[in-house]
Amino acid sequence: MRWIVAVLVVMVLATPAFARPVSVRGSTTKTGTYRAPHVRTSPNQTKADNWSAKGNVNPMTGKKGTKSWY
Repeated sequence: MRWIVAVLVVMVLATPAFARPVSVRGSTTKTGTYRAPHVRTSPNQTKADNWSAKGNVNPMTGKKGTKSWY
């Protein structure tokens, strides 16, 4: 059983940070605008894996990406 857990941990750590969901807390800006809590992709060095990029689909909403990333 322990080896199964170890293998799963290694698999998760070895997986690239490709469009992993990140929860963002709600907040209020300096101007008083409220931003509701939401989920976004994890930050990284590419725009190609953002859910809003063409060819990708937001797994939370099912909405297809429309923005060019190149």
